[in-house]
Amino acid sequence: MFEAGVYKLRRKKLKALVKSGLCLFPGNVNSPMNYPANCYPFRQDSTFLYFFGMDSPGLSAIVDIDEGQDIIFGDDVSLEDIIWVGPQPRLKDRAEAAGVKKVMPSSELALYLEKAISQGRNIHFLPPYRGETKLQLSSWLKTPPEKLKESASVELIRAVVALRSKKTAEEVREIENALKVTREMYLAAIPQAKPGVREQEVLAYMEMVLRANGLSFSFPPIVTINGQIFHKTSYGDTLKKGRMLVIDSGAESELHYACDITRTVPVGGRFNGRQKDIYSIVLKGQEEAIKSIRPGRLYREVHLKAARVMAEGLKDLGLMKGDLEEAVNQGAHALFFPHGLGHMLGLDVHDMENLGENYVGYDETVKRSEQFGLGYLRLARTLEPGFVLTVEPGIYFIPQLVATWKKERKFLDFINYDRVEKYLDFGGVRIEDDVLVTDDGCRVLGPRIPKKIAEIEKLFS
Repeated sequence: MFEAGVYKLRRKKLKALVKSGLCLFPGNVNSPMNYPANCYPFRQDSTFLYFFGMDSPGLSAIVDIDEGQDIIFGDDVSLEDIIWVGPQPRLKDRAEAAGVKKVMPSSELALYLEKAISQGRNIHFLPPYRGETKLQLSSWLKTPPEKLKESASVELIRAVVALRSKKTAEEVREIENALKVTREMYLAAIPQAKPGVREQEVLAYMEMVLRANGLSFSFPPIVTINGQIFHKTSYGDTLKKGRMLVIDSGAESELHYACDITRTVPVGGRFNGRQKDIYSIVLKGQEEAIKSIRPGRLYREVHLKAARVMAEGLKDLGLMKGDLEEAVNQGAHALFFPHGLGHMLGLDVHDMENLGENYVGYDETVKRSEQFGLGYLRLARTLEPGFVLTVEPGIYFIPQLVATWKKERKFLDFINYDRVEKYLDFGGVRIEDDVLVTDDGCRVLGPRIPKKIAEIEKLFS
């Protein structure tokens, strides 16, 4: 946990934004794999962690704005619990570490909420994303589970997004702690990308480093020679010479702050001419995008900057043609780059996505595009100091997408389909780093993880 003052200040700021009523924060509970005593690794709700820092199941909390008090609801361990898990600190002592003086048994939360409802008080809660939480909220608030999302407090959502979006120095340090271990993971895994090796063997080297440092992945890792499949999380393919291996992964720090890094390497460690061409285009797109990040700039414009740079490179290879400014305006580049440039990063790898992507990445002045590709941009809003975000352009050759667009005769003025079809066995390239928006520009976080062509090839020597 951070110092108690960190959590007290966060709750104080929350009260200034929400102003009245009470804010209800259910923590997560254990989730059984196949019977109650055999559970998945516990992961606390991120917003609960943000305001209270207490990393164990079975807790809930209330920030009562009207009565000016914060309360943790939970139970101390029983003797039977001690037999299985050992002695645990008292709930009262743990709450004090988060700056909370008042604790109450779990059984009293329903009564507290029932009284507030009878008084006509406003109960703010966030949209639930786990089944157990939906059932808890439904029982406490007498609201059908299917109505909870629409009943969630927009006022609280906006307040939480406003607070969690701007990372403090303590939070940035946690992200960089995760990045230090992530660098070790990549340095261990990349040299294993050799012909005949299976993807799962490369992943094993990453997990060995991770476990040795006592951390876990911040999301299910992607380790695939089929980089054209963005979120492929099976690892059974065998690496072959001439293919590119996409590794998209990151560690989660001890306090659960995420990082998210992607590197793409040639199987066997040497780029052939075609691989070098595509990789260089993506790397230039990423570097130019990072250079353009600064407060006051729309991230959508940074995304389009990367798209234009990569379109120029694709034109040089004969894959695109015509007026590139118009090609990007119309979305022709999305054949090769159909996802957004990046997303917010923090206690979640897609930070606060459970609250609604449009609240996090958009605002009243920036609305989501309906254009294919651009509409997938998770973050489009104006950048502010303290934002931590990913920058992850890519170029992909997706056979089904190419075939569909060619059949529909889409963007014939901008795409050379005959040339593109020669790359259908290529897969994809993505390069990703985590970036802090500063007062006058930006800073790439963490220790440097090799991404230049010469640096990657050197790892195999």
